This record gives sequence, C-alpha cells and structure tokens, in this order.
Amino acid sequence: MFRRKNLHHQENDSSHKDAMVKEVRIAIGPLSDRSLQYCTDACLKRYLEARNWNLEKSKKMLEETLNWRSTYKPEEIRWHEVEKEGETGKVSRANFHDRHGRTVLIMRPGMQNTSSSDGHIRHLVYLLENAILNLPEDQEQMSWLIDFTGWSLSASVPIKTARDSAHILQNHYPERLAVAFLYNPPRIFEAFWKVIKYFLDQKTFQKVKFVYPNNKDSVELMRSYFDVENLPVEFGGKAKLQYDHEEFSRLMMQDDVKAARVWGFENKLCHINNVYSGAEVAPEQVPLAPPAS
Repeated sequence: MFRRKNLHHQENDSSHKDAMVKEVRIAIGPLSDRSLQYCTDACLKRYLEARNWNLEKSKKMLEETLNWRSTYKPEEIRWHEVEKEGETGKVSRANFHDRHGRTVLIMRPGMQNTSSSDGHIRHLVYLLENAILNLPEDQEQMSWLIDFTGWSLSASVPIKTARDSAHILQNHYPERLAVAFLYNPPRIFEAFWKVIKYFLDQKTFQKVKFVYPNNKDSVELMRSYFDVENLPVEFGGKAKLQYDHEEFSRLMMQDDVKAARVWGFENKLCHINNVYSGAEVAPEQVPLAPPAS
C-alpha cells in the first residue's frame, strides 16, 4: 500500500513538473534560432529547479541567460581564442567520467598563468560549454575536481574575477554542477574561502565538498563519486596522467567542429594559422582529453 501511494505521489509530482515546464515555455513567449535550440525541456527544468519551481523567478532567470548568451555568445568561443589561458592546464576536461557518467572538469588554481580577468572567465566559459557538449545524452550535470597543489593567496585570481565566475556559473549554468571537490586546500585558503562563499547561493554552496587526505570520511565521500582507478594520484587515486597541451588543443579543435555542427554555424569555421580548419578535422566523435597534471 505504501509503495503504491509513493508511486502515485511520484507520478503526480512528475506530471506537475511537466506542467510547470509548459508554463515557463508559454511565459517566455516565442523563441527563434539558438534560443529555441537552447530551451529544451531539460533546460527549462534546470531553471525551475534552480529557483525552487517558482515560475516567475525561473522565467526571469532564463530571460537573463538568453540575453547574456545573445551578447556573450559562449557557443561561438573557439579554442584558439582562449588557448593561451589553457597553456598550463589550469582547467581541462578529464579523460574519465564519475560514477554517474558525468563529464569531469579538473581545475588547478595553482597553475594560474595570466592576469586577464576577461581571459580567465572566457576560458572557463569555453570549458563549461565543452563539458556540456560532451555530456552523455542522459546526463545534465558535470563534476569538478580542484587540486590546490602550488596554490598561494598572492597568486590567486582577484576576488572580482572569482565573484564574476560564480555569478556566471550560478545564473547562466544553473544545475549544471553536480559536485565540486576541493582537494587538500592549504590553511591559508580559508581566508579566501570566507569571502568567496558569500558569492555562492545555498544550492551551489552545498555542492562544494572539502577533501583532506587525512580525513577518512571526506576521502570516502569523494571515492563514492569516483573510481580510484580513474582518479589521478594528485587526488589520492591510482591513475598517472599528465596534461599535454598540444594533444589537448588538438582535441579541443576537433570539438570546435562538433560544436559548430551542433549550433549550426559550420560556415563560420575558418583556417587559423595554417593549423586548423573545419575541412581538416574529422567530424566524428573524439575521445576525451587527458586532465592536467
């Protein structure tokens, strides 16, 4: 009897959420081109979830994102535009998924190599779009692994850059982050974190997990998300992987072709520095890139 009631409740809840998606779609009005392509049912559900299924707040959030995407055009950022930011491998897509099949981004803030706030954010947005591009069909979220090797307060990104990055993640990529593991941050990071955490909404804040090698519970929590055989040794795993910028660049350029095909602007791909052109790169599915070391 309990199981039947519970199943009935789940069905009612699912029907209610589907109805809410339809309401949001009606509320935002007619869409065209990429905005229409962007606003899938799954997308609308993420915005509703981010605003606790409040129709007006979800609609406002979505409209702000559509305005941002129409001007910032994140889907049009190409690797050659942000390659300099990626030379050290400070953000890269891993060559493995978590236990739920989600794309994994590996971040190494200790490898910060530029002082350009705009460049830093544009590079991050490019990798967010790339991670989404490579999500399995049944997945909407990604996982982050953040390694603090070599990090120092003096070399950290400015507070404004961190704030702007958090704003973009939370407001324009809602419910895209499943979990973020901060691995072995130094004690001095606590001062930085005390400021950064105020930029995070409650939903995002709860997804941030601190992991310390000498804390068994935190290590076990991370391993419940990742197979230890896939994790790089820097995260307490067994895999020995090293970031190869040339190889990663090749894979990102292949993904640029895939992104152009998905968004329908293949004609905008052009030959760049006699290295890359849409005609020279095979359009088939490509393997994931190795993470940074």
